[in-house]
Amino acid sequence: IAAAVDIWAQGPAALPPPRQPRTPVLPVEGERNVLITSALPYVNNVPHLGNIIGCVLSADTFARYCRLRNWNTLFVCGTDEYGTATETRALEEGLSPQELCDRYHAVHADVYTWFRISFDHFGRTTTPQQTRIAQDIFQRLLARGFLLQDTLEQLRCESCGRYLADRFVEGTCPFCGYAEARGDQCDKCGKLINAVELKNPQCKLCRGTPVVTPTQHLFLDLPKLEGQLEAWLERTWASGDWTANARHITRTWLRDGLKPRCITRDLTWGTPVPLDGFRDKVFYVWFDAPIGYLSITANYTEQWERWWKNPQQ
Repeated sequence: IAAAVDIWAQGPAALPPPRQPRTPVLPVEGERNVLITSALPYVNNVPHLGNIIGCVLSADTFARYCRLRNWNTLFVCGTDEYGTATETRALEEGLSPQELCDRYHAVHADVYTWFRISFDHFGRTTTPQQTRIAQDIFQRLLARGFLLQDTLEQLRCESCGRYLADRFVEGTCPFCGYAEARGDQCDKCGKLINAVELKNPQCKLCRGTPVVTPTQHLFLDLPKLEGQLEAWLERTWASGDWTANARHITRTWLRDGLKPRCITRDLTWGTPVPLDGFRDKVFYVWFDAPIGYLSITANYTEQWERWWKNPQQ
């Protein structure tokens, strides 16, 4: 406190000279390097104050603080553009998914510029870099035996001639009875749902009744990773700043035992699966979207691995 008072009394002249921004911003040996991201906003709507306050504004505030401290800071974000939420909105607006993404990406960029959010780079997930990095991670998981192939019971709408991804089906939650549960999660009780578990399912496109049909999919073998994950969590819980809520949810998942998680979908809008027998499928958005942080950085700089694979700095 005494030091702060002394600096304050000396005025701006006592401050170190501001860091001259470099392009691109890269980690510097011997300095404090800070990489900041905020949750990638879905591109299927116009962002509102809640979206900005919920994640973007707090990250921006922290980025400005880091720069004032003269820390070497990179702040990246972008629009999350794959997944059935985008495809659903595109159908509603009579556009292709790509046309919808192009429209709303520009809207998002304009809104954040108007609010003067200080991104170093604002990108998107529908890029060649996203495909390359996501497929590379998939191939590494496959080579190391962390993927499974299994038959999945899936709802198919014969009227539409398509398998129904999670957000193309609605029904009654089997756990709490909520009448408008989605095919992946109930927004009332929060439980994850397999779409075939829904009672009274309906196709969102034609309101027809879908039928259960078996189809082959790929799964991330989470039980095989459970031991390593638990050990890592114990270390980070002891040294990190996890919220009580985050700890509780994570402990609940581990208490019940991790289950294999499907990472493919019978869609055309998404990152293609580079494996024979599955080339007509794409990656599930929750496998694909988090990789967007890496690919957006990669679109900012070819030396993106210096930020993402550089724990020493």
